[in-house]
Amino acid sequence: MDDKPRNLRTMLAEAKDTSELMVDLAYAAVYFSDPDMAEEVSELETKMTELVDDMRTLCVLAVRSPKEASAMSSVLQVISAIERIANDAVNIGRVVIHKLGIPNQLLVDLADAEEVSHRVLVSDGSHMAHRPLAALELPVAAGMRIMAVRRDRNWVTELSGDYVLVPGDVLFLRGSPAGIGRLRQLAAATPWNPPEPAEETAVTDLDRAVDVLVEMKNLSEVAVGLAYSAIVLSDLGLVAEVKHLEDRLDEMKDRLELWVLRAAADDIDPGPLRGLLHLAEAAEDIGDQAQQMVALIEDQAQLHPILGLALGESDEVVMKVPVAAQSSCDGRTLAELQLDIEPGFDVLAIRRGGGYLYRPGGAVVLRPDDELITVGPDEGRQLLALRCGWLLEDDDETGAVELVATASR
Repeated sequence: MDDKPRNLRTMLAEAKDTSELMVDLAYAAVYFSDPDMAEEVSELETKMTELVDDMRTLCVLAVRSPKEASAMSSVLQVISAIERIANDAVNIGRVVIHKLGIPNQLLVDLADAEEVSHRVLVSDGSHMAHRPLAALELPVAAGMRIMAVRRDRNWVTELSGDYVLVPGDVLFLRGSPAGIGRLRQLAAATPWNPPEPAEETAVTDLDRAVDVLVEMKNLSEVAVGLAYSAIVLSDLGLVAEVKHLEDRLDEMKDRLELWVLRAAADDIDPGPLRGLLHLAEAAEDIGDQAQQMVALIEDQAQLHPILGLALGESDEVVMKVPVAAQSSCDGRTLAELQLDIEPGFDVLAIRRGGGYLYRPGGAVVLRPDDELITVGPDEGRQLLALRCGWLLEDDDETGAVELVATASR
């Protein structure tokens, strides 16, 4: 992110990646009660504002006819949605900066998540210092992958295996919370202990509110991922799922507000309740922005081709692939397959029997004809297809991608 992108396509891809990084960091700031990490989100907002202004200027300059204006309006709508998601990330971070209060129950629930974000400083003399990323194999060694590196005041989000870490680099990672201890050892950072749950008591309204908020966080992130997928794949089925998730988020926010008000009547500190309400508002608005993006497809608006190119060629590409019978994925759990490590793809949802499983857990067993909706690195597409029983072939003339059954089927 050191140099300004040269064209709208790369700028849009960068804006998408940056907004997702901001959301990850904001929730990590809540999880670790870390105001410095929340300040990182605010700094990224400044860069995002500049990027959004530049993109809007390019959109206006690129329009030369009413037809082009109609198509370019779809780009502007997506830009606005991405900007709002980034603003929501800042609002999440402000819960920490302004010390609005976070119930310990929320921190415990977030610690039980399958994936968390983390930040670590590379110390001089550590195992990480002066070594390339490929040699560290962090997805295998610690179950975490690097999203970005901050070196001095510069951000680096396009990271190759030969990128060499130096003392003072700040790494921003995402992965299993079980890997945080090992990660900090490799960076020679001080140990970190996760929050401990309180002694078991009867379920309270505050417990219910916290559980709903964690689910809202997960569903809002899935909704955004599915919205990008819907635009790239022009999939009306995904549009319907995003709308369904947004409706659920609205209902969950209403329930959470009721439980928070009930909890306020109990003999507890009302301070942390403010934080819950702010976090719920941000999660619900992130879902709203996902719906705003898919409304373009639902309304049959003229989509500018740059949207599919930019959203499909950012740091993480969208891929939809079915599970073939007798493939290496057939009959195995997601935990066994470790697709997030090799080939590095996260499963946003599984389409099964006309419905969807959102953010499926590691215990989910894949079946033939399950359709995986995933995001991951472009270089991992072929391996993901192979593991699901397919060969990935690109048409040189049209640029279309086709799945061809492997000979082993």
